[in-house]
Amino acid sequence: MGACTVLILAGGTGTRMGSETPKQYLDLSGAAVLRRTIDAFRAHPGIDDISVVIGPGDKPAYDAAVSGLDLPAPVIGGANRQQSAHKGLEALEARRPDTVLIHDAARPFVDGDTIGRVLAALRTYDAALPALPVSDTLKRGVGFPAVVGETVARDGLWRAQTPQGFRFEAILGAHRKAAGAEFTDDTAVAEAAGLVVALVEGNEDNFKVTTPADLERARRIADAMKGETRIGNGFDVHAFGNGHQLVLCGVQIQHDRGLEGHSDADVAMHAVTDALLGAIAAGDIGSHFPPSDPQWKGAPSRMFLEHAAKLIAGRGGSISNVDLTIVCEEPKIGPHRDAMRQSLADILRIDASRIAVKATTTEKLGFTGRAEGIAAQATAAVRIP
Repeated sequence: MGACTVLILAGGTGTRMGSETPKQYLDLSGAAVLRRTIDAFRAHPGIDDISVVIGPGDKPAYDAAVSGLDLPAPVIGGANRQQSAHKGLEALEARRPDTVLIHDAARPFVDGDTIGRVLAALRTYDAALPALPVSDTLKRGVGFPAVVGETVARDGLWRAQTPQGFRFEAILGAHRKAAGAEFTDDTAVAEAAGLVVALVEGNEDNFKVTTPADLERARRIADAMKGETRIGNGFDVHAFGNGHQLVLCGVQIQHDRGLEGHSDADVAMHAVTDALLGAIAAGDIGSHFPPSDPQWKGAPSRMFLEHAAKLIAGRGGSISNVDLTIVCEEPKIGPHRDAMRQSLADILRIDASRIAVKATTTEKLGFTGRAEGIAAQATAAVRIP
């Protein structure tokens, strides 16, 4: 399946919250609700791009919530949810992703498994809806104050959630046909256009923060998710050889010698990968990518780092920070430091402010002092629920 963009709808005013600040910008245990929602998708390897639709006048609050993230400029939404989704989809037309997931900004606890189920369904269907079966008895109220008018059969009824997934061209066309109508969610727009919508399993924690009670529930979950911090260390060494490229942290560096190794010999990225694997007690690079296996010969080391990050995300964890020290007499690391930090940040899907890249020498002592190779040592902190 090709490129997938997430369209996050953050244009609501949240009147039921009773706050002057829209609910998507309220604090949720140290981060805005919207920021937590964005971070949930940034941690998923199946997501390529994220676009946000905001309300008129919300740009300052939006900028504060996404500070440090490299996101496209937000789209200004319409008068209701359907109009906002339509405007967001039209803004994506130039990028033309293969699939799009449309998600409510006020659902900050969407989990990787739910995202994965929606993506998997889109391999077969034009649309997919995460939902939960209705388990409570349903009553129809009459009048106000209401009295029970009848009991409603719950057989076959589901509670719809987001992200709702679509083939991009199909949902854009459906929204264009539905312009002027007012549907409550995007699968209703798809249904009206004749698209078949697959139901996939949702998650109880993927609720929409709507009322003050919801916000308190969300804060309890966010506090519980902080879990514990685990620390991992990684160390690697590669010798200089002839006729090879020199790559450190995924950045190609001009030098008269490269490093020898079975893969691309990115000693710095290997150290970071082992630090992350160590933090979750998941072995080392060699146990996941044996050097005796010819398929990894010359492989880019970002594959190893992406694999470690995916294992952490699969356990519901997040990477707090990475501290990398490169030990060498040559080349000079300083001119490449910012590029290295950004390269690691892009792969790990965390802000570059959480990554440190330092360089030192051994004062001409040992094999690094004799410029025979490069060593790297990394420490990583990971939060695990």
